[in-house]
Amino acid sequence: MIIVHNNWRMSATQLGPIGIFDSGYGGLTILREIRQRLPQYDYLYLGDNARAPYGPRSFDVVYEFTRQAVLALFARGCRLVVLGCNTASAKALRTIQQTDLPALGDGRRVLGVIRPTAEIIGDITQTRHVGILATEGTIKSESYTLEIQKLHPDVQVSGVACPLWAAIVEANEAESDGADYFVKKRIDQLMQLDPAIDAIVLGCTHYPLLINSIRKHVPPHVSIVPQGNFVARSLEDYLHRHPEIEAFCSKEGGCTYLTTENVEKFKESAQIFLHEPIEVEHVVLG
Repeated sequence: MIIVHNNWRMSATQLGPIGIFDSGYGGLTILREIRQRLPQYDYLYLGDNARAPYGPRSFDVVYEFTRQAVLALFARGCRLVVLGCNTASAKALRTIQQTDLPALGDGRRVLGVIRPTAEIIGDITQTRHVGILATEGTIKSESYTLEIQKLHPDVQVSGVACPLWAAIVEANEAESDGADYFVKKRIDQLMQLDPAIDAIVLGCTHYPLLINSIRKHVPPHVSIVPQGNFVARSLEDYLHRHPEIEAFCSKEGGCTYLTTENVEKFKESAQIFLHEPIEVEHVVLG
């Protein structure tokens, strides 16, 4: 076991991996898409699985937990960290960007998963009515509504919380009849809120694993928008536009995994998302 403290310092010229953080396992879907698009880079994934889920937690708690994770990834040499977690992106990203990063003053960056999706949604919807399916915390934050309407003021956004979906995925029940029931229930609820919706954003990184059931119950004229591909494209663009950050990203094609949970449990659950054997290290945040 390694305890990660926040009193870190590292060489200004040291190369390091790109950090990917999630409260649990869903961020592995983001990591998978990023690695497929940008396989040359090294990656360090950190899952705060021992304290998941973040969805029902307060803004203050999510911010503090996310801040601890970001500092831990910085301590491991990451100069760029992607919050592969919608709740952390909704509740913590802005404060970290505006308060913590300026205090560090050494060129580190933290990105989220909400803005890349918001940027492309205007090209997908024709009716200008968009739906969001996400955790309770993400829906209550209204982060998608704010980001989408900032970029596309004419788009109307409706959201529905899906409190059981992530748990269903992590229990490896995504193809079960029970999963199908709860997926249909929330999609019906969303379409009743606004029948003009023609694009639905899957605002939780777990939800792509429910895609078969989601496709079954979403009306055929409605586009389904998972995040991974758009986040990967956005990261690629970011690295092109910021060579001063990209230059510090190591490029050996490796990937390392950290978890605050039991290592064997993480390996078992990660198979649902990755379908490959992995090596995992246990860390304690704080």
